[in-house]
Amino acid sequence: MFDILRRAAQTWVAKALMLLLVASFGIWGVSRSMMTGGSSNTVVSLGDQHIDVNEFRLAYHRQVAALSQRFGTQLTSEQARAFGVEQQTIAQLVAGASLDQLASELSLGLSEDRLAKLIGDDPAFKAVNGQFDRDLFASRLRNAGLTEEDFIRERSKVAIRSQIVDAVSNGFAAPKTLVDALKLYHDESRGIDYLLLTNANIEPIKTPADDVLAKWFDGVKQRFRAPEFRKIAFVKLQSEDIADLGSVSDEAIRAEFEKRKDSFKTPAARTIEQLTFANKDLANAAAESLKSGTTFDQLVTDQGKTKTDVMLGEFTKDKVPDPAVAEAAFAIAKDGGTSPVVEGSFGPVILRVTNLMEETAKSFDDVKETIRKQLALVTASQEIVDVHDRFEDLRGSGASLQDAAQQLKLKAATIDAIDATGLDKEGKEVKDVPAKQQFLAAAFKTEQGIDAPPLTLGNDGFVWFDVQGITPERDRPLAEVHDSAVADWTAEQQKAALAAKAQALKTEAQNGKSLADIAAPLGITVETKSDVTRTTDDAVLGHGGVTAAFSGPVGTVAASVGGDETTQILLKVTDVNASPTTDVLANQDQQAMAIANAAGDDILDQMVSALQTKYGVSVNEKLAEQATVR
Repeated sequence: MFDILRRAAQTWVAKALMLLLVASFGIWGVSRSMMTGGSSNTVVSLGDQHIDVNEFRLAYHRQVAALSQRFGTQLTSEQARAFGVEQQTIAQLVAGASLDQLASELSLGLSEDRLAKLIGDDPAFKAVNGQFDRDLFASRLRNAGLTEEDFIRERSKVAIRSQIVDAVSNGFAAPKTLVDALKLYHDESRGIDYLLLTNANIEPIKTPADDVLAKWFDGVKQRFRAPEFRKIAFVKLQSEDIADLGSVSDEAIRAEFEKRKDSFKTPAARTIEQLTFANKDLANAAAESLKSGTTFDQLVTDQGKTKTDVMLGEFTKDKVPDPAVAEAAFAIAKDGGTSPVVEGSFGPVILRVTNLMEETAKSFDDVKETIRKQLALVTASQEIVDVHDRFEDLRGSGASLQDAAQQLKLKAATIDAIDATGLDKEGKEVKDVPAKQQFLAAAFKTEQGIDAPPLTLGNDGFVWFDVQGITPERDRPLAEVHDSAVADWTAEQQKAALAAKAQALKTEAQNGKSLADIAAPLGITVETKSDVTRTTDDAVLGHGGVTAAFSGPVGTVAASVGGDETTQILLKVTDVNASPTTDVLANQDQQAMAIANAAGDDILDQMVSALQTKYGVSVNEKLAEQATVR
């Protein structure tokens, strides 16, 4: 969720920044009375416009409240800072001040009648009858912490800014040429012939000489750097760690078994097919046919039906929707047997049952040990907090992790070496690490010798840990990673050689040699793909191959790395379909409008940026930071 909040806080269109007055007072949640105190020093200056610390503080906290309401979680000051709310607020206020300054230079204004109409038309101030409500207006402002004078002044500013915004942005219409070009870009498809080149198509790479490998290694040794490893001891406390199976008596197990006896039964089940008839006479005639040797399958065929048409499915008796059908189906004792005519809910039917599975029940001896463990876990879960507190007391009195574990009969484990990703020194995953991601994050933030607080596991578990040793990250010498280095060097040489091969073959193709003639001596075949678009996700071509397919007109020859980075694609464009078969947004008008809005807002952004350069902006960052502290 925090990533979503961060993106939302950083994404803004100039148009939104101009209209700083929030229309929905319910989400503000910050009263101007909270903003009293402090100095009136200026936070933002632009031309003749000045925004003081109280105005900035109010805008900041309303922005935090709005985002908190939108995403359903209350942002802390630290989270708001991480999401860039402070800088966003400054950007909003600077953008608004830019338009205010421009409006002042252009002598833009608003009549009192027009302002009154704007306020009167605001849905936030209308009663249920659709008319402006003076009392509701006063109540809304009071809840938002605004005086009428403040609101009217700010509403007037917004209205004047809107005159500029509407003139620059809202009236913009995207040129048809732009719309057509974008549609063509999205909809154009291509057909290609291609060769898939692999390392089998180049000469084998020889083992590097020692001096060659050493020189290469010096330039990439960071790739082979050993990460920091830590030796960590830990003690896990969950119900299964303290469950005492021996403390559960056979009498308690027997009592639990009797209480839950039905849960250890598997009810009878069978697969049911149902053949329906229009009336009882037809059903009776079919039943007689069955007695004389006609099969159920033949009756199904005679009705023009298939096995799927008559299949109800596998059921236990209590799950069959029709009680009459349930009784009849479970009265059949033979697999493949049929029923007499049954008066079902939707008319007369004949049933066939297969896959008969009779009821089974586990005996006491079958489930005795399972119940014992379950009862022991229930008791242990009630003792978790007590054991936790006793462990903490022992640690607080100076006992080591191992000593505390031994006294409470818990198991202490030690990981001799693990890196921050959970791998050991051999590069293998370390198993049985509780809550691995949380555990490693905490362990690698804790200094050796520090008693870290326990981590929680699930709803009722804990894990204590001690960092007992730290092996700093280091550069590995070539001798230590020789085989891996040779493998990486070889892979690089193969990529380079294959890319050079592809370029050489591309030149041959451009000079008139067909792909088939190029493929023959390589022992590969020419492949074909059609309907390739710029958004095609193809495992063979990859992004590079798709891009290459659009690098020129019909006849273009191109080479690129394939979807597998160890391959190369040599292709030739054989077809270009520039006539779109579908509309990207399924509606041309919507597409043009979306482009117009985006382009218009881009123009507005550029204008605001130019105004800020023209008028000059001064921001007191230190004062702004102080103003964000609650």
